[in-house]
Amino acid sequence: MSSTDTSGNAGTSGDPVRIVIAGGGTAGWMTAAAFGHFLDRGFTVTLVESEEIGTVGVGEATIPQIRMFNQALGIDETAFIRATQATFKLAIEFVGWGAPGSRYMHAFGDVGRDVGLCAFHHYWSRGRRLGLAGPHGDYAINEVAARAGRMHIGAPLTSQNVPEMPHAFHFDAGLYAAFLRKFAEGRGVTRREGKIAQIKQDGESGNITSLELASGEDIAGDLFIDCTGFRALLIGGAMGSPYVDWTNWLPCDRALAVPSGRVTDFTPYTRATAHEAGWQWRIPLQHRTGNGRVYSSAFTSDDEAAQSLLAHLDAPALADPRPIRFTTGRRAEAWRGNVIAVGLASGFLEPLESTSIHLIQTAISRILKLLPGKVQRQQDRDEYNRQFTFEMERIRDFIVLHYHVNERPEPFWQAMREMTLPDSLAARIELFRASGHIVRHGDELFGEVGWFQVMAGQGIVPEGSHALAETIDEADLKGYLDTLNALYRREVDRYPRHADFIARHCAAPPLAVDAAA
Repeated sequence: MSSTDTSGNAGTSGDPVRIVIAGGGTAGWMTAAAFGHFLDRGFTVTLVESEEIGTVGVGEATIPQIRMFNQALGIDETAFIRATQATFKLAIEFVGWGAPGSRYMHAFGDVGRDVGLCAFHHYWSRGRRLGLAGPHGDYAINEVAARAGRMHIGAPLTSQNVPEMPHAFHFDAGLYAAFLRKFAEGRGVTRREGKIAQIKQDGESGNITSLELASGEDIAGDLFIDCTGFRALLIGGAMGSPYVDWTNWLPCDRALAVPSGRVTDFTPYTRATAHEAGWQWRIPLQHRTGNGRVYSSAFTSDDEAAQSLLAHLDAPALADPRPIRFTTGRRAEAWRGNVIAVGLASGFLEPLESTSIHLIQTAISRILKLLPGKVQRQQDRDEYNRQFTFEMERIRDFIVLHYHVNERPEPFWQAMREMTLPDSLAARIELFRASGHIVRHGDELFGEVGWFQVMAGQGIVPEGSHALAETIDEADLKGYLDTLNALYRREVDRYPRHADFIARHCAAPPLAVDAAA
């Protein structure tokens, strides 16, 4: 067998590849569930976790790709919603980001309809300059529905010219991990309870050979997945993969998370509200509302952040705010030796665009595509790390965009406005500002429509548009924009309220709601 032959990745039936997942939580159990489902022959999967060690567990908002993960595993969507106290998510609302009092949404799905070769946002930007166009959200079915508090799944009810609405979820991350644990253990994944007391490594290669638990049990493996969160015990502690610090672009370094009482009318969107030294999230679930404050300790104190967080809740807090400290950035190598980091162990980007769980999902997908076995090759590591770095850097740029393009007066926001941007982001902003053009690079997560919504929402109106958009008569342009908005509003008027939709199709059992609250 040649050195590039991948047929030897898995062991023989008598010599399986041993995969050991260190850490549970959302990252660990998503990984275990996927491995248990797809690696049914030639592999064993063991997950090590301790009930004494808590998880961050604030990643309650998702993007539509989570549905692909659940569908790939054959998980019934209604059962998932009920088990995790989920609500639907159509968009993220940004309040006060471009300027105090401003408000816009980054909605899932398309905005408007392209005309031939010309993207809709070129027609919108020309209409905006002429005073003919409303906010870009007027032409996004998801935003029209979100602002009306309404929900629908499936084909449109009024016109074939109206698109279907893509959706994601708000859910309880702890309940999701428990749901996936049951799923994974039902597919052969073995769980071991205990704290990791010692990480044993090969003296020559440096690869990890086993994890010794505090009980003395030794868990040997061929491939180790580090899901130990910010501690990064394997990838950072044992393997020494350096951490690339992005604090110069994203200086928020602390968060406070607190649940508050349930609300009866669940908004079908996440809300991110800018404050004097950061921002606050609001995520409505069936049984409670998730809240948190992300802030920079250089611009406000922990006490001030806590007081402001509690003062801006929709319902009484159900616990004391829980502090979280972090450094935004990534591992230089998410795969080093025989260790691959997944989730917070690989890096951290604040949850402004709900990417945390998605990054777990894409890591799992990369591992399965480049699946190593007993023989691991540096070429595969290099390709994995290249894809990981590209993804993290592009999401970093997207998040920095929200901070940088602002007109807020506070010192924190002034510093964000005056920062030196990554070259990749600076070029993208200048291209859009000049001509309205947006270029998607490779397989980056956010496409042209996402970049358009945030740049326009933050207050950038391009100075020019595509030449085709400049040729349309002004009256025709106004008619085109008005017709789109009227179509979407007529459609949304037929949808039920979000809370009514949940009650009708996928409400969690009442006893479970009461117990969780």
